[in-house]
Amino acid sequence: MDISSEQELRQLADQLRKPEGAYGSEVAKFMNEGNLPMNLHALAVLNPSAGESILEIGMGNGYFVKNILNLDPSIHYIGCDYSPEMVELSSENNQNFIDQGRARFFMADASAMPVEDHSIDKVITINTLYFWENVHATLAEIKRVLKPNGTFYLAVRPKHILKALPVTKFGFKLYNNDKIFEMLRFADFQDVMMTSIVEPTIERHGERMNLETVIYQAKVGGEVSVA
Repeated sequence: MDISSEQELRQLADQLRKPEGAYGSEVAKFMNEGNLPMNLHALAVLNPSAGESILEIGMGNGYFVKNILNLDPSIHYIGCDYSPEMVELSSENNQNFIDQGRARFFMADASAMPVEDHSIDKVITINTLYFWENVHATLAEIKRVLKPNGTFYLAVRPKHILKALPVTKFGFKLYNNDKIFEMLRFADFQDVMMTSIVEPTIERHGERMNLETVIYQAKVGGEVSVA
């Protein structure tokens, strides 16, 4: 994807935040390819197990859903995205899993999801933190839907890498490692851990660069309060 002018970068940033229309579909495919190592690393850390329920925030066109559900027929998946086009594409791309009752997709903001309290074993989100309008409300919502001892997986690019990408000047909120740990602990997540993975050299915007994936794991407590 050849992007050069400031206007094109702004348009791309808007689509990365919320893919819409034909351009949004193109961007989603591009991100599947460009972030392939990141997605595969994050799913390896997620390590879905038999019988688990997985909620993904920002699944895009649902390309990687099969990587989760093909692991075991007893795994169930829920995808949340606030782009109606991505919800539609994810549903089309995973119709077989929907027909089996193993997957469903819905449009919602991550800070207000139509998911039952304490019903999800693992929540994962990849490359969405930069676009959250209210980080504390979203983390509280993630805690609400997780079961006791459930785990949240947050995959991001490190701040120093994102700052080197021209597109991140337009609407991206960048956080360093200490800030992310602070936010997770402030939200009362426990046992916060971090995994860092350096990826093969790639070319972006005419420059060769080494990308890196950082995956945070954070657990909710073994007891939940009842209102």
